[in-house]
Amino acid sequence: MPSTKINQRMRALALARDCASLGARVRTIHHITGMRPRELLNLLFSSRTPPPRGRAPDTREWYHNANLLYRIEASIVTANFLRMRRMGFQAPEALIAAYRYYQSVCQPPSRISFDRAFDLAAHTEGLWIAKSPSFHLVSCLRCGSEFLDAIGSASTAVRPCPFCQLLERHGRDPRLATSVVDAPPLFEDLVVHLSPVLTATGDADGDTPFTSLPFPPVKH
Repeated sequence: MPSTKINQRMRALALARDCASLGARVRTIHHITGMRPRELLNLLFSSRTPPPRGRAPDTREWYHNANLLYRIEASIVTANFLRMRRMGFQAPEALIAAYRYYQSVCQPPSRISFDRAFDLAAHTEGLWIAKSPSFHLVSCLRCGSEFLDAIGSASTAVRPCPFCQLLERHGRDPRLATSVVDAPPLFEDLVVHLSPVLTATGDADGDTPFTSLPFPPVKH
């Protein structure tokens, strides 16, 4: 087998194991790696560790009815996925690292599953299962935060973004006070979560510089 095919195979296997460790369904791993579902079942799962079951997430229907905390965490996952894409990382590695970062800054249990994060990324970039984007990141005119929104939605000039709502309600909503204790660290901390990705794939393909505003601090 040529060395190129061997390297591609090793990359696919590494991605598959990473996805499985983060709770991905076989369907999700198949779309990310291109490996056949039956092969993934044999390699990654067993009777003792069965694959996740249930209906795959559908972001387009879900996001419009999700509560504030779910929309905020969906925005954190997607924002960091897109930031890594702009840094030159391929979509699978960007998704895995962005999800690990999300898990590190949001208190457990995670509201956004890896399958949901995959669906968010797909429908924001038009990848994998999505023929075209139906979501995009919007910068809030009030606080400057980036948040996920449906393409064609009304401007934030006439409605508050999820982060503005969080700041407004945090001090008087007990559920928010217990769920959001500290603000997420600055984007530079994402580098800590790139080590497994860089080990497997080397440096990013591109060298385009990117800077971003941090999410606004939470008022206590």
